[in-house]
Amino acid sequence: MAIGDGKKVVIVGAGLAGSLMACYLADLGYEIHVYERRPDPRKKGYVGGRSINLALSARGIKGLAGAGLDKKVLAEAIPMRGRMVHPVSGPLAFQAYSKNRSDAINSISRGGLNLLLIEAAAKRPGVKFYFDQRCLDVGLDAPSVTFKDQRPAEEGGAGLTGRVEADLVIGADGAFSAVRARMQIQDRFEYSQSYLGHGYKELHIPARRGRSGPEFAMEPNALHIWPRGGSMMIALPNPDKSFTCTLFWPFEGPHGFGNLKTPEQVERFFKGNYPDFPALSPSFVQDYLTNPVSSLVTVRCAPWWTPGSKPRQITGGVGGTVLIGDAAHAIVPFFGQGMNCAFEDCTALAECLKRFGGDLTRALPQYGEDRTDNAEAIADMAITNFIEMRDKVASRAFRAKKKLEHALHAILPGHFVPLYNMVSFSTIPYAEARRRAQRQSQVIQAVAIWAGVVVGGLALGMLIGRLRAGG
Repeated sequence: MAIGDGKKVVIVGAGLAGSLMACYLADLGYEIHVYERRPDPRKKGYVGGRSINLALSARGIKGLAGAGLDKKVLAEAIPMRGRMVHPVSGPLAFQAYSKNRSDAINSISRGGLNLLLIEAAAKRPGVKFYFDQRCLDVGLDAPSVTFKDQRPAEEGGAGLTGRVEADLVIGADGAFSAVRARMQIQDRFEYSQSYLGHGYKELHIPARRGRSGPEFAMEPNALHIWPRGGSMMIALPNPDKSFTCTLFWPFEGPHGFGNLKTPEQVERFFKGNYPDFPALSPSFVQDYLTNPVSSLVTVRCAPWWTPGSKPRQITGGVGGTVLIGDAAHAIVPFFGQGMNCAFEDCTALAECLKRFGGDLTRALPQYGEDRTDNAEAIADMAITNFIEMRDKVASRAFRAKKKLEHALHAILPGHFVPLYNMVSFSTIPYAEARRRAQRQSQVIQAVAIWAGVVVGGLALGMLIGRLRAGG
C-alpha cells in the first residue's frame, strides 16, 4: 500500500514550492488538490509580483531531481560562475565563486519554472489544480480550507465560497500566507517580520543585434554587480539574450528611490553613478519611472506545523497543517537561496512522510525540527551577504580574502570549504555551514596574522639591512 492511499492533501498556493510539493506527494500516492488565487498560467501566462529571474543551485537541483525534473530545468538555465564587478571607473573585474570552474549558480526564469512545475504535477495521477481561488479561512482542529471563487462569470465563476476538508493542509502561499495567519492565532505561536531599509526595482538590458542574431550585451556566464556602498544593482542573464537588472537601494537618502522623480534626475544620476549602464539600457529612464518599488521582508515563525484534534471520518487520522517555503521562512534574496531553501523543504517533508509511513503525528514534528534552525541560519546569512555584495566586493581586502579562501580550499579540500561553496554548491545543512564558516574564519584570521608577521619581519629585515649599508 502506498503511503498516501486514501489520504487527501490540500495545498494552498501553486507557486514554485506548492507545485513541486504536489509532485512529491503524488508520487507517494496522496490525493492532491492545489488551490491558487492567481489565474492559470497555462491559459493566461505567468502573473507574479517578483523578479523574473532566480538563481538555482545545488539544493534546488536536488529538490528538482527528486521529482525527475532537474535535467529538463537545467537545459534552459544559464550558468553563472562568478561575479562581474562594475566599478564607477576602471575596468570590470571578474570574481569566481569557486576554485572549481564547474561550480555555478544557474539563472532561470521564475515564470517558466513555475509553469513547468505546474504541468509536471498536473500530469501525475491524483493531482488537481484550482485557480482564481482566494483562501478565506483555514480550519486547524479538523483540517480544512475555505475558498472564494474569483473567476469571471463567463468562465464559470460566481463569487461562491466552498469549504474543502483534508487530512493535511499545506500552506505554500508565500510571505504573507493566509494559512500562517490563521496559525498565528494559536497560543504560543512565534512570529516576526522585519523589513530592510532597502527596496528593489527592476530594469532591463535588451539583447543587442549581432551578425547572426541577438547577442548578449555583457558576459552571460556571470552575475553582474554594481556595488556602490550602501546600495547596488545586479543583472542576471535570460535565455532571450537580455538581462534582468535589479536595483537594491534605500527608500530615502542621496542614493534612494525617493530622490529621483524626473527624467532629467534619473538620467543624470545613472550617468554619474552607473556610467556604463545607459548605453546598455536605452529604456532605463522610462523603466525607472514606470516600474514599481517593492519591499524586502524576512519572516520567521515557529512551529511550522499544528496537529488536528478531530479525527476524519474517512481515514480516522487527526490530520494536520504545515508550512513550506516563504510561508514558513521568507528571506531576502542576497544569497540566492529563497527558492533553493523552499525546494529543500519539499524534499525534507516528503522524506519525513516516507520515514514514518505517512504518520503525520510523527512526520510533521520531525520536519519542523529538521528545518527551523536551517531556515534561521540562511535568513541571517542572506542579510550578511547583502552587506558583502553592496559594500565589500570592490575592495582589495575582500578580493585578497577570497583568494586566500580559494587557496585553502584547493590545498585542504576535505577540511576547508568557503561558506559560499557550502551554501550554493553543497547540501550541507545551512546551520552546519554557518557553524563551520565561523570556525574557518578563525583559521583565516590566524593565517592573515601569520602572513603579516612574516611579511613584516622580512620588510623589517630589509630596512635594517639598508640602514646598516648606509651607515
